[in-house]
Amino acid sequence: MKRRHLLSSAVAASIFPSIVTFSGEKTGHSKRIPRILLRSSWQTVNIGDIAHTPGVLELLKTHIPDAEIYLWPSKLDNGVDKLLLSHFPKLKIVKGKQALKEAFDVCDFMLHGSGPSLVAEKDVERWYKETGKPYGIYGITLPPKKSSSTVTSTVTSSNAAITKTIQVLSDAQFVFFRDSKSLAFAKEMDCRSPILEFGPDGAFACDLRDTAKAETFLSKHLLEQGKFLCCIPRLRYTPYWTIPSKKRPIDPLKHARNEQMKEHDHSSLRQGIIEVVRQTDMKVLICPEDQTQMQVGKELLLDQLPKDVLRRVVWRPNYWLTGEAVSTYVRSAGLFGNEMHSPIMCIGHDIPAIVCRWAEQTSKGYMWEDIGLKDWLFNLDEESNVDKIVPAILEMARDPQAAKAKARQAHMFVLKRQKETMSTLAKELAKT
Repeated sequence: MKRRHLLSSAVAASIFPSIVTFSGEKTGHSKRIPRILLRSSWQTVNIGDIAHTPGVLELLKTHIPDAEIYLWPSKLDNGVDKLLLSHFPKLKIVKGKQALKEAFDVCDFMLHGSGPSLVAEKDVERWYKETGKPYGIYGITLPPKKSSSTVTSTVTSSNAAITKTIQVLSDAQFVFFRDSKSLAFAKEMDCRSPILEFGPDGAFACDLRDTAKAETFLSKHLLEQGKFLCCIPRLRYTPYWTIPSKKRPIDPLKHARNEQMKEHDHSSLRQGIIEVVRQTDMKVLICPEDQTQMQVGKELLLDQLPKDVLRRVVWRPNYWLTGEAVSTYVRSAGLFGNEMHSPIMCIGHDIPAIVCRWAEQTSKGYMWEDIGLKDWLFNLDEESNVDKIVPAILEMARDPQAAKAKARQAHMFVLKRQKETMSTLAKELAKT
């Protein structure tokens, strides 16, 4: 691969010491800036999946501002492409075979964005095979490959699929895992990438906003800034078969597991809502992270609340995009629920967030331990954790200042790791 010369200039060290600019040699002539092909944007039916991409784009803009970014998406519908371009007008979205071929020709480095796994493994392989150019992996979970015999089966790692994934990861210049359990698993499987470290999910940096929509909704429902908590429901498995655009048949095993656990997994959230309303001056907004959760929230939370509680609870009946969600979260006093990426976006803006998790969600929830928020992580598969959820929610509601300080401390750790991971990327770009 042809090397180009790169000089790093130290700029604004007191602000962003990891920012790298790309300039010419001693002749003073400017040279071509580095070009990164970001493989991301997995789907748009979940605001968390949307948030991965603008999060990483924000980090690149902040820390490697001279880089030219090409986005190779899986799915950009529901107006998300326009949303991204409005915030990142220089972004080049790769659409079609010819555009992808050109991106392969001109880009120097592929960056696989955050996700529940090495989502685009085949595309990373293709990049490496066709170009010989380097790539890196940013903020993923590494789940063991599951047996298909039952949805609750014990996972095994000694199979061809995980071995192949480990090989692809080993050929990467760096792999940042968004939770330490994935990192430990990769090391156990003898992953040999030269840099294997914890790296925050890209969604921590997501700063999409839609202030007008958020303020209109909050005003309509009399939700005052800092005077309400958000609550997000979730079933064990996302029932994609209920989303018409997905065109998926019902999965009987997953549906049965959802039905089996739905009351268990939402009773603490429901009681948390009740106690917050009865014991504090806070209101509660029941809102979704994906397109299936409005109905889940109505059935398992709203419809089962006592009448005296309902007057201070708001249910959002429709899906929203990430900008409106973030603009709502930053006006709240905190969030609790069974999801992951809304809490991530909250912490990325110093907003407190409690996470409830279970085995079906892989190990991603353990990132809360990695960033110093172990007290806000509850494993619903362990009954000893369940009784602690309502007291934690109440504590957040009763002392919002202390909760915000705790969130800020976690965010500071995330910011430090973001700077360090972007510095690693900049060093790799310098080698190309």
